[in-house]
Amino acid sequence: MIADSFGRVHDYLRISLTDNCNFRCFYCMPEEDYDFTPASRLMQTDEIVQLARIFVEQGVKKIRLTGGEPLVRKDAATIIAALGKLPVELVITTNGTRIAEMLPIFKEAGIKTVNISLDTLQPEKFMLITRRDVFHQVRSNIELLLQEKITVKINMVVMKGLNDGEIKDFINWTKHNPIQVRFIEFMPFSGNKWTSNKMFSYQEILNQIEKDFTVLPVEGSPNDTAKNFMIPGHDGSFAVISTMTAPFCNTCNRMRLTADGKLKNCLFSDGETDLLTALRNLQDVVPMIKASIWSKKKELGGQLMTHFEKLDADAIKNRSMITIGG
Repeated sequence: MIADSFGRVHDYLRISLTDNCNFRCFYCMPEEDYDFTPASRLMQTDEIVQLARIFVEQGVKKIRLTGGEPLVRKDAATIIAALGKLPVELVITTNGTRIAEMLPIFKEAGIKTVNISLDTLQPEKFMLITRRDVFHQVRSNIELLLQEKITVKINMVVMKGLNDGEIKDFINWTKHNPIQVRFIEFMPFSGNKWTSNKMFSYQEILNQIEKDFTVLPVEGSPNDTAKNFMIPGHDGSFAVISTMTAPFCNTCNRMRLTADGKLKNCLFSDGETDLLTALRNLQDVVPMIKASIWSKKKELGGQLMTHFEKLDADAIKNRSMITIGG
């Protein structure tokens, strides 16, 4: 069992396969000339599987694959197939561009839930946000997942003045589609030009939805990061991830392994533990894992303890979102 000093048991591991991506979303990877981590410094296939197995032996029950975009990695299929043999729930977060070609691998590995990052339902705005003209490809792949009866969750980062006017459109999408739209408060990371006036809060999201719909709360699981809701008569549902205004740290069970093999005990932690170097030096990484999680701060990495409107994003010590893995 892996636990911190506040009694929180950590049984959910997020593994970033790469810091590379075929999108260029400004809030995640701002610059076109971003320097990707050299392949030699990334975890190799066998190292990912070896570390995952160690975490599972210590009680991990769920593994989520992230990026960057995890499916741009050339050996993604091999990694997914290997992790699918472990006794865990395996899920993935992707931008949706490569679903069609990877779907057989997903099914073979037992992936039953796929999170798709999609911040707009407008093709022109999609191009503005991602700097890539593949909106219709992503929408087609979402339909493909639904046809295969795979659970689809849509991650939509709400940004004031950019896509907050589309909240109703996303809710309408859930009317006849069994998807869950997860509205996410815009969070500060290195290089993403976060300012408080761009953030659309949990309460603002709810208020906007309640103007047009009857909203009912849904009881979630003990370690949910999202606050879940349903609308009577809708096949789908929605949730809000309120990291900035109503954090959920007291039930956190998550650990993050970056693509270069560093363990982060919190999305906003200012420190990390180098498991990959230790593994390559044939060291026992279990004590390092347990020490890292034991040292976890009570909330938000100890860095976001002020009201978001007073937050100085430049003072936060962290990586960019793409190098963490979300």
